[in-house]
Amino acid sequence: MTTIDLTGKKGAVFGVANQRSIAWAIAETLAAAGAELAFTYYNERLLEAVRKATAPLGDPLLVECDATDDGQVAQAYQAVGERFGRLDIVVHSIAFAHRDDLGGDFSATNRDGFRTAMEASAYSLMPVVRLAVPLMGETGGSVVTLTFDAATRVYPGYNIMGVAKAALENEVRQLAAEYGTRNVRVNAISAGPLPTLAARSIPGYNLMREAYAGRSPLRRNVTHQEVANAALFLCSDLASGITGAVIPVDAGYSIMGI
Repeated sequence: MTTIDLTGKKGAVFGVANQRSIAWAIAETLAAAGAELAFTYYNERLLEAVRKATAPLGDPLLVECDATDDGQVAQAYQAVGERFGRLDIVVHSIAFAHRDDLGGDFSATNRDGFRTAMEASAYSLMPVVRLAVPLMGETGGSVVTLTFDAATRVYPGYNIMGVAKAALENEVRQLAAEYGTRNVRVNAISAGPLPTLAARSIPGYNLMREAYAGRSPLRRNVTHQEVANAALFLCSDLASGITGAVIPVDAGYSIMGI
């Protein structure tokens, strides 16, 4: 069996909200493989939760960063550069939409709600990648983001977030093409519905879980650890030939018709 060793690798994780977040499951798995990580938190209100989640890793670098503000992203990477000197791994797990834009009629989404969801959930990947590349140097690195099957299908209640995920997936391909010559790989994981704080605010979330468990080939839902294992692979040299890909970790649900 091949064991993935990330000893000596440096990473930045955007999007840890608490110990139940997908970003934390990924971070914990990367750290167990030997990676040294820095974490961003959205604002002071979330600092304590992020500090509590990351406490098992000792005293990791925690940096306040609103990823919709390019200046704050640049400052976060400055702090990462001062601590690590370079960067090998970036995890982007950022998504947000106004609660009023989840559920109800999709066509009722107003311009502000559309703009907010797209900027936070899709556009944020662009500065997160662009500003990371200089820290990756000649050796390059790996970027992993999180998407969902609603990028290509209609999930009632997911609404504007499905549009944002569709944009995010196209950005993965665009950025992979742009930075491939610098040996920077950009990929996405399309995870099945997982019990997170954000997911529970989506109308119909429990129905999604039931549908996945009942109709997927594996007849169950996936776990946080399975998603984290896929991220570990994508961040390792074992995935050195993979970029611009959307990897489903969904118990096979996305291959099914009826």
